[in-house]
Amino acid sequence: MDITLHDVHEALVKLGTLRFAEMGVEDAIREIVRTTHNMFTVDGAGLLLTGSSEELRTVAASDDRFAHLEELQIEHQEGPCIEAFDTKVLVSATDLESDHRWPRFSRAAVARGVRAVLASPLPYDQNAVGVVAVVSEKSRPWTAESELALLAFTDLAALLIVSSMLSETHSELASQLQGALNTRQIVEQAKGMLMERHAIPARTAYERLRAQARSERRKLGVVCAELVQRAEHRN
Repeated sequence: MDITLHDVHEALVKLGTLRFAEMGVEDAIREIVRTTHNMFTVDGAGLLLTGSSEELRTVAASDDRFAHLEELQIEHQEGPCIEAFDTKVLVSATDLESDHRWPRFSRAAVARGVRAVLASPLPYDQNAVGVVAVVSEKSRPWTAESELALLAFTDLAALLIVSSMLSETHSELASQLQGALNTRQIVEQAKGMLMERHAIPARTAYERLRAQARSERRKLGVVCAELVQRAEHRN
């Protein structure tokens, strides 16, 4: 059954109470993921956050099958969640079997029973620091209402995480996010330097940095930090 605007409104009213609840941010995020799963009637829903390695890791999932999404994207270094994270826009994949944007990931995902994905970037301080996503074992034409719902749930998750970051007692999730932010800032600096130096778009600059990190078997943040440091020394 497709999601209606009424469904979206009812779910957001219910989830809105989480902003005033006494539960911790981790429990609140799990509640958002659980509600997302139930509302979309999908085979998995979850929230992934980046870390110092710039790899998206699951921090909350409604179903073990969602683990395939994390595992396969890390293995193949491509996929809808990585795309949403890199471009900072919602990414829809209705049928991975006929989708050629991420050939290695798509083949492996279909083999694992993941056929459709809808992924929304998690915003924080003008950067994407994670992704909220839903997966289906069958092909699925995501509706405009579905996209609106996921964007709204993503914004609510971001609000809860911001509240955690600003609280006096930082949770483990907040600490993970702070590490992600520190790394992300360095990566953005390095991207900007390559874009200016070689007159290339942001995506190309990021792919060059990530390719270098993989070839040298080092973390992306370390490679970017060295690039920034060398530029500062020359200046």
